[in-house]
Amino acid sequence: MLYALHEAAYYASTPMRLAALAARDFWGSPLNPAADSAVGRRMHAGADLFANVTRRYGKPKWNIDKVKVGQVDVRVRPTVVWESPWARLVQFDRDMADMRRAGKFSLDPAVLIVAPLSGHYATLLRGTVEAFLPDHAVFIVDWVNAREVSVLEGRFDFHDYIDHVIQMLEVLGPRPNVVAVCQPGPPVLAAAALMAEQNHPSRPASMTFMGSPIDARLSPTVTNQLAEEKPFTWFQSNMIYNVPPPYAGAGRRVYPGFVQLASFMSMNADRHQEAHRRYFNHLVSGDGDSADKHLEFYDEYLSVLDLTEEFYLQTIDIVFQQYLLPKGELVHRGTRVKPEVITDIGLMTVEGENDDISGIGQTQAAHGLCANIP
Repeated sequence: MLYALHEAAYYASTPMRLAALAARDFWGSPLNPAADSAVGRRMHAGADLFANVTRRYGKPKWNIDKVKVGQVDVRVRPTVVWESPWARLVQFDRDMADMRRAGKFSLDPAVLIVAPLSGHYATLLRGTVEAFLPDHAVFIVDWVNAREVSVLEGRFDFHDYIDHVIQMLEVLGPRPNVVAVCQPGPPVLAAAALMAEQNHPSRPASMTFMGSPIDARLSPTVTNQLAEEKPFTWFQSNMIYNVPPPYAGAGRRVYPGFVQLASFMSMNADRHQEAHRRYFNHLVSGDGDSADKHLEFYDEYLSVLDLTEEFYLQTIDIVFQQYLLPKGELVHRGTRVKPEVITDIGLMTVEGENDDISGIGQTQAAHGLCANIP
């Protein structure tokens, strides 16, 4: 019901949004003699703010068309090289002629960046992609919004996520590198352990976990405490809703992106309110550069996707309530996941001092689990 009400609220606000857009154009027009007055600038700023707060935010574009390699601008083209109903594997294909002009004649190591499936699109890691591009063949997992997947495609759960990671590593070929940012840590470590046990030729050469809840028992954050305090049935009853028409996934049970966004924003509500107040003042004062930076950030931050019911609830259960991976009790397709079998995969963990999702020690716990890495 909440999802339908959310959609109804959007459509109900359409006349006001259109009026705000018209007012923004009127008060911002160079043909309006009052546009540069104090009243005109405030009217323009208020209309612009309302229009932006109430509009829809679709999936952002990658906007990566070149990268600096040495002193040479190398052209880049995002290309989908593998896909399923739930994800696309995007390669950032660098122009070979430009690479040769930059003095690059050998193949760079391949790296798979596993973006979090936790409410935002993979484009949130645009900066990470750009940082790797000069020296790596970069691939990223681009998750699909669950509301756009027909119920005829079936389920997608935590174990399907692990399978997807394995399949994409296979696409990259022998011994690629993998980077898991935040949420993907547990399923990526599970995939690596399963591949290591099989001596799989595409098992990672290295794995990097950044702010990942490998062991969410350590230094619990507000997010961890919520998962611990609420019974599993509470999440089933309060966080899962049906996708309404006209979306392709109408009828699918999901954890809506707008619910996750509300949770994110409530954690730093004062900061977001202050950011919008400053945006209003930037528009009034004519500080276009600062206003553009605000829009650039929120165009990305307010773009969210839905998660399937089964994936969201299994993540709560496996990662944040039962802690199956660090306890050695995670079983995937009948096989127990054993990180201790990993012996020839490099491991690096990165934690943020002020991370309000994964507390200190949660990511570093991977080193203790992978005890047999030299």
